[in-house]
Amino acid sequence: MPNILDKIIIIDVEATCWEGAPLAGMESDIIEIGICLLDVQTGEITDNKGILVKPERSTISPFCTELTTITPEMVAKDGISFKEACSVLRKEYLSQKRVWASFGAYDLKQFQRQCSAIGIGFPFGPSHINVKTLFALKNKLGYEEGMAGALKILDIPLKGTHHRGVDDAFNIAKILNWILNN
Repeated sequence: MPNILDKIIIIDVEATCWEGAPLAGMESDIIEIGICLLDVQTGEITDNKGILVKPERSTISPFCTELTTITPEMVAKDGISFKEACSVLRKEYLSQKRVWASFGAYDLKQFQRQCSAIGIGFPFGPSHINVKTLFALKNKLGYEEGMAGALKILDIPLKGTHHRGVDDAFNIAKILNWILNN
């Protein structure tokens, strides 16, 4: 089945992390999937939300909470399983039929690792846009700039809280929209 090219799904994940090496026996788990849709024709950004995910192979460290503002209590109260989150992506965002984008390769690799480890199907189709690389190429930077730095270069204010998937997805959509229209 061909891709639906009206909108691009923008993804930004936050995952469990530690200051230094992971604690013994812990694997990095996605704890938030930030998502929105970028309308290719109009540049409108819609359906922006953060899906909180309960970690299955690790816990949220104080360092992780400091970085992301996501607490163990938040995911315990409002989080869903990773499997359920992938189902939401497939059903509500048509993630296997649409092109999707993230800032860098981390999000793609984290999804691949976690799907493989847990034994569930990858929720996305094969067409992935690496906005970080595309931005560097478009601007002839010679290096890949971080998301906040890319926004600064474009003189676009950072919306929300950096390292919150819901806000970073929206900010990435603004960068990709600029790339597509300049």
